[in-house]
Amino acid sequence: MLKRVKFPPENDPGVTALYALNEIDVKAPAEVVWRLLVDAENWSSYFPPEDQVRILGEDTELKLGTRYSRVTVGFPMSCVVRECVPFRSLSWSTTVDGDETGSTAFHGWIITPTEDGCHLLTEETLQGAFFLEEIGRKNPGALYKYHQDWVEMLARAAEAPAAS
Repeated sequence: MLKRVKFPPENDPGVTALYALNEIDVKAPAEVVWRLLVDAENWSSYFPPEDQVRILGEDTELKLGTRYSRVTVGFPMSCVVRECVPFRSLSWSTTVDGDETGSTAFHGWIITPTEDGCHLLTEETLQGAFFLEEIGRKNPGALYKYHQDWVEMLARAAEAPAAS
């Protein structure tokens, strides 16, 4: 049975405005996928839209409590890692810098080992006026498409001979 992201109550898919679930089977070990996920400053090496990620403080990779900034689809955001179970799950909360509407996001990844490698699942919820306008109204379907591109490109990077 595949696990799902553990959302805090205020970010549960049942109470948020926007939600996406994307998944893919990866023909690479969970450890390889994990290394790509926690190396946030290098996400753009396989997923070009994430080219402005900066880990704040002393950490060199994502772990529980790590704070980092990123610019996603042109908007600066602040993130904090809320769950980190090595080789299995990674989740973070997000606020949009300068947004006064209180919009928030919660994004999680679940890695489940399989006979051929692993299964990668990602879920994200968005809520608040900023996300409703920018993603819900102006770009319907964009959240799902963005994450589908991300899981596919992550899978290709993990499956590349150099990654394993």
